[in-house]
Amino acid sequence: MTAPAPAVAGSSPAPHLPLAIQTTGLTKRFKGGQVAVDGIDLEVPAGAIYGFLGPNGSGKTTTIRMLLGLVYPTRGSMNLLGSDVGSHAGRVLPMVGTLVEGPAFHPYLSGRANLARLDAADLTASRRDAKQRIGTALERVGLTAAAAKRYRNYSLGMRQRLGIAAALLQPRQLLILDEPTNGLDPQGTREVRHLVAGLARDGITVFLSSHLLSEVEQVCSHVGVMRTGSLVWQGSMADLGAQQRLRATVETADTRLARRVFTDLGLAEITDGDATASAVLGEHPPEQLVAAMVAAGVRVRGFTVAKPHLEDIFVQLTGEGFDVSG
Repeated sequence: MTAPAPAVAGSSPAPHLPLAIQTTGLTKRFKGGQVAVDGIDLEVPAGAIYGFLGPNGSGKTTTIRMLLGLVYPTRGSMNLLGSDVGSHAGRVLPMVGTLVEGPAFHPYLSGRANLARLDAADLTASRRDAKQRIGTALERVGLTAAAAKRYRNYSLGMRQRLGIAAALLQPRQLLILDEPTNGLDPQGTREVRHLVAGLARDGITVFLSSHLLSEVEQVCSHVGVMRTGSLVWQGSMADLGAQQRLRATVETADTRLARRVFTDLGLAEITDGDATASAVLGEHPPEQLVAAMVAAGVRVRGFTVAKPHLEDIFVQLTGEGFDVSG
């Protein structure tokens, strides 16, 4: 199914909210002509948990690499925390914590020792309060009790949390996470999800890339949807929910007659099967529709009104299914 080019409804955050991430026309064209990211305009409000959602290969990781200065954009501008990344990277990037493509630690060292090595490699970090800084990071991600345990004996969820602890060794205003629950079991996914929610409550803006619809739906306040390199929708989760149009379904043996009633009332997206007929309700009150069915002689056995699942909206936007597990 090919999705229509949707209007980017709800694409601007409330005007009083500052932006933690803003890009204008951000584009990346690789050698050979492949366009991985095509002119996207991200607007991530400060303090938000922004879910960057899209099927694998839609351009999410390339976008993150550009934001972090790991890949140079072909054109466009990027601002993090109010500063241009191109000209002020040395000033702004220390305020950004990242977890990209999973953490890499020494398997035979403890969690605390791994963080100590990373902290020692940071030339801006004070040696005087290193112990306190590492302890605070471990406590923040719930790993204090496992601090002396070897990394090789950590569960996948614990490993991801240690990776986030590494990103939090220094004070951060923005945390960028690329697929933080990828490959985790349900318990590990819940651990990371609760951690992300807690960080947002502490005032850190979280930019979370994922292909898991359930992850984004449960924890994010805002969302951007990518499709083949393009940003096809962004806005708050409340804005997205407002797009969920009510669909009325009539259970009856008279499906052809029910379909005619839908048509006469001017309802859209009419479908029918062996025992049901449905359509988008629009502005019609449900009771008016039932009365019209009865007046037309439709033998109504059941009548329901429901919103579509968020998954259906994302499929319409991207033309592809999402992994809804998690």
